[in-house]
Amino acid sequence: MQHGERKTVVLTGASRGIGHATGKLFSEAGWRIISCARQAFDSGQCPWTSGADDHVQVDLSNHRMLPRAIVEIKERLSGEPLHALINNAGASPKAPNGTRLTSLTTSVETWMSVFHLNLVAPILLAQGLFRDLKAGSGSIVNVTSIAGSRVHPFAGSAYATSKAALACLTREMAHDYAPHSIRVNAIAPGEIKTDILSPDTEERLVPNIPLRRVGTPEEVAKVIFFLCSDAASYVTGTEVPINGGQHL
Repeated sequence: MQHGERKTVVLTGASRGIGHATGKLFSEAGWRIISCARQAFDSGQCPWTSGADDHVQVDLSNHRMLPRAIVEIKERLSGEPLHALINNAGASPKAPNGTRLTSLTTSVETWMSVFHLNLVAPILLAQGLFRDLKAGSGSIVNVTSIAGSRVHPFAGSAYATSKAALACLTREMAHDYAPHSIRVNAIAPGEIKTDILSPDTEERLVPNIPLRRVGTPEEVAKVIFFLCSDAASYVTGTEVPINGGQHL
């Protein structure tokens, strides 16, 4: 990729798991990464070029912080187009004893925090970066979950319903953004080997996965990359399951 052709992606939740693997893959392909995460940038963990300078530290679960974060992202873009926005940041809170929070046991504060991070942040980021994405004929990828379409033994009610809402939002955005040459898709990971995975997930769920294993963050990152590439230029409004056949 020539210097003048370098593409830029805004990636949330970039510090670990799927986000980290995605940032690494895009960086290796020559993309510039503007990362957003609650944590400060760690050059040892995220070794992509200009990482510290292109990192925006922000708590995306606090919608009042989004306007400032968008300003900071725009400052880093300096008028250049944005080619992809990956809404990967998400939270799946558990009860103090590690069990799932149900619709009977989830506090109002938890409902609000989860929905602000998992649903409202993607809405506000896409709106705030609309002109930049339009200039780059960009692609938006929302990270949903298999939990958004079925009751999950570990994922809580707030997480699951926020991801179902994000899948619906993906369709709405795809319709609204298409006239501006912006594609919007989602990926719905199943059991992926990340920090969010419950300790006994493999033991309990792998027997029900046709491929008989959990997935890797790298496998998810490759699908995200495809959706942001020219190979997917006629793909919009879809949710791609990445679950080893667990949905069958």
